[in-house]
Amino acid sequence: MPYHAPTDEHLFLLNNVLGYSRISETEKFEEAGLEMVEAILTEAAKMADNVLAPLQTNGDLHPAVLENGVVRTSPGYKEGYRAISDGGWVGVTADPEHGGMGLPLTLATIVGEMMSSSCLALSLNPLMTQGQIEALEKHGSDMLKEIYLPKLISGEWTGTMNLTEASAGSDVGALRSRAVDNGDGTYRVTGQKIFISWGDHDVAENVCHLVLARLPDGVAGTKGISLFLVPKYIPDANGNPGVANSLSVVSLEHKLGLHGSPTAIMAFEESTGWLVGEPHAGMKAMFTMMNNARLGVGTEGLGVAEAAYQKALEFSLERTQGNVPVAGGSGTIADHADVRRMLITMKALSQTARAIILDTAISIDLGKANGDAAQLARAAFLTPIAKAFSTDIGSEVADLGIQVHGGMGFVEETGAAQYARDVRVTRIYEGTNGIQSMDLVARKLMDGGLAAFSVLSEISGTAAQAEADMPDLAAFLSAAENCLSATTTWMLEQEDLNQRFAGAVPYLRAFGLTLGGHYLLKAAMAEGIDGPRYAVARFHIRQLMTVVDGLCTQAREGAASLYAFDPVADAS
Repeated sequence: MPYHAPTDEHLFLLNNVLGYSRISETEKFEEAGLEMVEAILTEAAKMADNVLAPLQTNGDLHPAVLENGVVRTSPGYKEGYRAISDGGWVGVTADPEHGGMGLPLTLATIVGEMMSSSCLALSLNPLMTQGQIEALEKHGSDMLKEIYLPKLISGEWTGTMNLTEASAGSDVGALRSRAVDNGDGTYRVTGQKIFISWGDHDVAENVCHLVLARLPDGVAGTKGISLFLVPKYIPDANGNPGVANSLSVVSLEHKLGLHGSPTAIMAFEESTGWLVGEPHAGMKAMFTMMNNARLGVGTEGLGVAEAAYQKALEFSLERTQGNVPVAGGSGTIADHADVRRMLITMKALSQTARAIILDTAISIDLGKANGDAAQLARAAFLTPIAKAFSTDIGSEVADLGIQVHGGMGFVEETGAAQYARDVRVTRIYEGTNGIQSMDLVARKLMDGGLAAFSVLSEISGTAAQAEADMPDLAAFLSAAENCLSATTTWMLEQEDLNQRFAGAVPYLRAFGLTLGGHYLLKAAMAEGIDGPRYAVARFHIRQLMTVVDGLCTQAREGAASLYAFDPVADAS
């Protein structure tokens, strides 16, 4: 059984759990009703299942290579990318004025999950371009919009994001790249950037780099950084790729996974670029790209989790070994209790991640469509959870997939190990999951906990609705919500942010698991106690969520025990 996009699950969530109809009731997205949604997702599923999924192994076995200054991608990637661009999938959310579909981010997110499940390495390409499109729509000059947006939206050109430098890492403000005004509307950009996903390739005719650099009068730190658009080929008078710009690929990284995605070290040598946004306001413009990219990376984690689950499920229903403990079962290892435990864990965690991600996307869509500040604040609060929880889950589910396969999971030919290798980086890029957790307990609580307690109130409401028909699950969920509420209050009481940071990771994990109970219980209520969703909700709430109390205790422990450990002394 090859990968099959779970379109029915997406539609069930949108219809019965997440309230997608609120989006189609807005004037901005009134044409994106459920009938259109189903038609779009059906077509995207065909592309993912039939075109992209067969490329998954190619990228792993035949990585992108740099030959004589030219990056050559894996076999079939050109054709796969062409299917993405020709289908209009790059510009799903882009403004129709420049050739986009103008559809909700929620739909683009589901399509992104399908592409991530089927071929994660290739799916990174359109994700980067989509972020650049949004940055230019919001911050680009009319000239940049006119030249670049139609080409990026059509997929003729692709985009990248150049933040990281060897000397800076996550401390973007320490970058050394510089830019000088030429006095004619262009700038000379010089510097070296690392970890640039799809920094160069042969699947499209131009690569457009968004590059962070500092102008001569830029102050130290992030407040002195500007953003520049630096194309591989400078557009000519007709807007077509012209002369080559003075930039180059120094090398491609040799990585644990994602071999099909060319991760480049880029050198800019007085390259011609154009300012995006205002001088010294580059981080504001870049964060436009990064926020949705973080949701997109969370979607990558989800996509791999779904694909790893499907592969493990298929193997478990084919493999026979040992005495079958269940009369009338399948007669395979899927009947063994521990394998069942792993499979339902994979399913429950994957469904939790999917619901968190789509709920975040729906809030973004509602916020944009209605100018609803509360929805945008809700989305901002959920975004670090969506990114960190879902990518953690991607790794954990992929690891369980290997375990379900047993010894064959450690053998590359089954494909189970590739998921674990490919997804691991999602917990690192676009802000490590530790940074996401710190953001959650610091910036995202700067409103005094308003957004956090609003979400917790929703969870409490679900528990109350379930009291009559599913009282035990309602009680478990209510207890978890109470624990999280108390922990959120504790976080707000800590003036020393390092006290919050010490417990940020378990706090985020507890929130993710409790949100899972909220969504899965709503799904079970919508389907009924006799449906399969009740079994998943019951397992998640009564078993996976039992750690929430311990996670909250850990989150409130503070920093003292961490700093009682002296790594310098331990290394001596």
